[in-house]
Amino acid sequence: MLSKIKEALFGSKSKNSESSSTENKDQSRYTIRDGELTPTDEAFEAWTGCDIEKMREALKTKTNLVDRHFLLMTFVDETYKRRKSDPDAKEECAEVSEQHIKEFPAIKPALVKSLDGILPRVTTFQKYATLLTEQGQYERAIEVCEIAISHGLHDGTKGGYEGRMDKIKKKAAGRNA
Repeated sequence: MLSKIKEALFGSKSKNSESSSTENKDQSRYTIRDGELTPTDEAFEAWTGCDIEKMREALKTKTNLVDRHFLLMTFVDETYKRRKSDPDAKEECAEVSEQHIKEFPAIKPALVKSLDGILPRVTTFQKYATLLTEQGQYERAIEVCEIAISHGLHDGTKGGYEGRMDKIKKKAAGRNA
């Protein structure tokens, strides 16, 4: 494994050590996936660069489940930030949130394995629940919180998704009063 890392970082040593600019342009970046040194792909480059256009294009790319997760979550994060000033971003945020929630049962085991048994905070669920609440779609917002709870996720707040659901229910009751 160490030799693979050294080769990826420094290139293989040969007697004919020619260094050209085209050779440097063709070098790939690497990451570790499933314990193996793996060349990065369009999905990895898009989500790590937070480039919304590249992420939009990379959504069509087949990649490993860990990079798929981070691509979907980062896309949701970026479109969520733009939701109030860009109606298209709001729509894209909702669409990709639904996609991430649908794919999450397949993604979760790979994510847990990749992170040595730890399930990280998955911001898609909380941001989508907030977006739905802002749009008055309280029932779906509550469903999203329930799905997050069923996966053992926490939103990083004191009350967690349970507290979030209580607030959504109160908001819905206030609207219907």
